[in-house]
Amino acid sequence: MTVNDIMAELQARGDEKIKAILLKHGVKEPFFGVKIEYLKPIQKKIKKDYQLAKDLYATGNADAQYLAGLIADDKKMTKADLQLWAEQALSTNIAEYTVPWVAAESDFGYEMGLKWIDDNKPHIAAAGWNTLSNTVSLKTDDELPIDDLRRLMDITIKTIHSASNRVKYTMNGFIIALGCYVTALTDEAKAASAQIGPLTIDMNGTACKVPNIADNILKLENRGSLGKKKKTVKC
Repeated sequence: MTVNDIMAELQARGDEKIKAILLKHGVKEPFFGVKIEYLKPIQKKIKKDYQLAKDLYATGNADAQYLAGLIADDKKMTKADLQLWAEQALSTNIAEYTVPWVAAESDFGYEMGLKWIDDNKPHIAAAGWNTLSNTVSLKTDDELPIDDLRRLMDITIKTIHSASNRVKYTMNGFIIALGCYVTALTDEAKAASAQIGPLTIDMNGTACKVPNIADNILKLENRGSLGKKKKTVKC
């Protein structure tokens, strides 16, 4: 399939009702409003294609960018590729899902995540925190710098309330990820939840709720799934 073939299919699958919902969730024009269920058959047909993924992403269309993340050959992505994707991830779903997924499954996830969380552009910083969250959910604890993660947890506790809206949301998710996937830090993540307390995040009139750190850790604990790593973060 070519970029033109795919863009034509995406346009045909566009849904104005879905588009209206996605706009409220931070997806920005241009995009058609394609349900993810319609992207999956295209992903299955293509599987992985490094160049096609980059070409789709370069269209700037949020539907195409999401699909690009699904078909990206993560291990071929360079630091320059990932940096460009983060900079161009203006839609919330691309900054907080697509880019972190690809970065975390590349060879540079932790490195890029650390770099991005210090960026003054909120969409890049948000991508950074979610990249770190996805990385700890994939890598074994032996592969993770536990002391460095502990330092990042302390930074989060001290700065989360002053962070911008989506950065605050993704920092909250980072503490949840540490508590759920890094058992050495589970108790500290629970304590962090109490220290952080309630978070005020503008959800733009949607029904979405701010995830509670302690509650989310407890759910995994009750299922006996604490520390169980993921095979992939893409969905």
